[in-house]
Amino acid sequence: MSIKTLCFFYFILIVINTIAAQNGSIKGLVQDNQTLEPIEYASIAIINPITQLVVNGDLSNKTGSFLIKNIKPGNYKIKVYFVGYEELLLNNIIVVNNQNVQLGLIKLKIASQALDEVVVKGKKMNSSNKIDKQQYKASQFETAKGGSAIDVIKNLPSVTVNGQGDISLRGSNGFMVLVNGKPVLTDAATILSQLPANTIQNIELITAPSAKYDPDGKGGIINIVTTKGSTDGFALSANAMGGLASTDDYNNLEKPKRFGADITANYKKDKIDLSVTANYQRNDNNGYREGDAYTRDFDANTITRFPSNGERSFDKYNYSAKTALLYTANKNNSFNFGFYLGKKFQARRADLVYNNSTSDLTTDAVLSTFPYFNSNVQTKEGKFTLVNFDYTHTFSNASTLTASTLYEHANLHGNTINLNMDYPAKETVFQEVNNPYTNPISGFRFKLDYAIAIGEGKLESGYQYRNDKQDGTFGYTFNPEPVLPVDNSQFRGTAKTQNHINAVYSQYSGKSEKLNYIAGLRYEYAQREVILSTDINPYLLNFSNLFPSANLLYTFNDAWNAKVGYSKRVQRNNNSELNPIPEREHSETLEQGDPDLLPQFVDLAELGINHAFKKGTFFTTLYYQNIKNPIQRVNSVYNDTILNRVYTNAERARLFGLELGTNLKPKKWMSLYFGANIYNYKINGDLDILGETSTVNNSDWVYSLNANGTFNLDKNWSLTANVNYTSAKPTAQGEDSQFLSPNMSVKRTIMNGKASLGLQWQNVKFGDMITNQQRITTFGNDFYTTTNYIYETNVLLINFSYNFNKLSSKNKLPTSEFGEKEF
Repeated sequence: MSIKTLCFFYFILIVINTIAAQNGSIKGLVQDNQTLEPIEYASIAIINPITQLVVNGDLSNKTGSFLIKNIKPGNYKIKVYFVGYEELLLNNIIVVNNQNVQLGLIKLKIASQALDEVVVKGKKMNSSNKIDKQQYKASQFETAKGGSAIDVIKNLPSVTVNGQGDISLRGSNGFMVLVNGKPVLTDAATILSQLPANTIQNIELITAPSAKYDPDGKGGIINIVTTKGSTDGFALSANAMGGLASTDDYNNLEKPKRFGADITANYKKDKIDLSVTANYQRNDNNGYREGDAYTRDFDANTITRFPSNGERSFDKYNYSAKTALLYTANKNNSFNFGFYLGKKFQARRADLVYNNSTSDLTTDAVLSTFPYFNSNVQTKEGKFTLVNFDYTHTFSNASTLTASTLYEHANLHGNTINLNMDYPAKETVFQEVNNPYTNPISGFRFKLDYAIAIGEGKLESGYQYRNDKQDGTFGYTFNPEPVLPVDNSQFRGTAKTQNHINAVYSQYSGKSEKLNYIAGLRYEYAQREVILSTDINPYLLNFSNLFPSANLLYTFNDAWNAKVGYSKRVQRNNNSELNPIPEREHSETLEQGDPDLLPQFVDLAELGINHAFKKGTFFTTLYYQNIKNPIQRVNSVYNDTILNRVYTNAERARLFGLELGTNLKPKKWMSLYFGANIYNYKINGDLDILGETSTVNNSDWVYSLNANGTFNLDKNWSLTANVNYTSAKPTAQGEDSQFLSPNMSVKRTIMNGKASLGLQWQNVKFGDMITNQQRITTFGNDFYTTTNYIYETNVLLINFSYNFNKLSSKNKLPTSEFGEKEF
């Protein structure tokens, strides 16, 4: 079936649904009466006042709104209820044929038991589980203030962040990032590091996404919900941060700089909702690196060792300005316009002393030694511009049609410079290698979504087209040139990548008594083209796939429910993985991709139980992932002192695990949160490493623990402490060691609650505690390498926050959609 035929089919479906005749209908919006936040999945029941039987009903959507159609004319009662809130009963609701009854805002009060035992000062619980996601309030993680979104999400039970900033969701490094429900097709760590923690309201983990979401991300989806003004008028939130260097001295070339500020302003009046955010953050990191490596040359019967030690530090800053304008022309038409400008810069310095030696492989007699100093500086920066426009039309039968467009251009460039010098004098440069590059990206996305109420549920259908292209130019200079001419053409050239993706989807969601359900199907046809200056033949990949999904939630009573979910996902290859032009990452390493890489396809399944009790909540979920074509970054020997790091596909991997989390409130002044995740990961099959076949069969158990406690010392003082721990993790050729990060924060509220001062103690270290460091080890038949990355501990930060009016709900500011992919 062609794309045009599929598009025509969905157009006909929309037309038929739009003109379908209905009886009377009832429409409304459910909110929390104190925070004015929308309540999703609230139950609305239409009751016959004579028979007291339920004749129709619906669930509120993520905006809190609902529409119940095909209601016969008559007089009804309406019951609105949601777990943790008082039930609301509306009497004498008159329904007339072919007319829509507007109930307006329906505000639910938190139940008195919840107020007394679970919530302090009317605040809602810090986490909740719904049919397709887990939701966490960012405000409970005070130790993240002044940081980024990464500092928030690393506290969640399913999420781990290692020493190098790699993020995993349920053991998978690949996942999709949404910001206020909008997809961000970029490197997750890059975009999350640019979002200030202070502007985040909620974090949502969507671990078995439905068909309406893009299928990208083998681990699922992380949705960041930011803040904006919740009432008419003007609202403002501002934060400032400053910090000191670590108490430990790493003898780095420079002292780190830590300071930043962000401000969010919102104006909401009548038909206009305008939001503006600006931020600047400078957050350097000092550190140290201890490495050991060797290669074996069986033909020459030698072993070459090249251990290294020295500085590994980062200079990092980013700034951006975002604005979004929502204009509601009338009840049937609304417009959303967004504009984004931003820049990110990072310079990684690795000044290392190498002590190379070559020995006889049999006798271990030293044949030669060569100490030298390598100064390695890698810079990356990008400037991003983005424009988006959305239009939503509501038809007379309350169905909606939304058209969205987005265009982005990202100017990415950088350089890696390796200076090899004599040691210990450091006076003579005997080798300089530069790898400059430019890598601009442009991208376009168009979406058309239609939703209509049918029967007791809602049908959603849509079409999406995505296109992004990248035009990379990669240089290589080597000074001084060797006496004998060397062909270095493989180290320089151009790599152009273009992706076209057409997709259609349809899903139906609803409720039948105690059962909530969502089921859908997505079809995609994707085309990928990689054009290299080093090869006259383009690398082409076309694939056509179906992505089914299903979620069920059964509510036993107010305290217990169970859910089951399935979703098929894809992890597409980014351009770093596809680019085969080698980069001299360090003196000892070359890094390169493979244009023949295949995307990863994943089957996700989960089964969970949720429980709400007198003093908190608890959930536990059993999950499984079946991964086809898992991508691995593996090592091979390039020469006696250089290892080649390449990306390749394995045949199969599988992962199964158990996660659990609980929010407790044993005392009115104490809030506790605990999360844990344990899983078994196994990878097997043949690896193609630059034409050489290697077999991998590796598996082990991995677990992580996250804990957070907030203690209200009095009405103005509070103390927060948290700890994040991840055990050792197996890889295709070795193991990543454990990682531990404890943090503390003290906050004082001032200015009658409008402002606060906070003191943070990051990466707490006592005595010989191994905090904020991680060892990465890989090995093969002819090589071994292990590197211990040691990062700063005992860092102090001061935060100041100010709020003028309340910022509490979604802020639909634009975010990077295609750029930063290769940052």
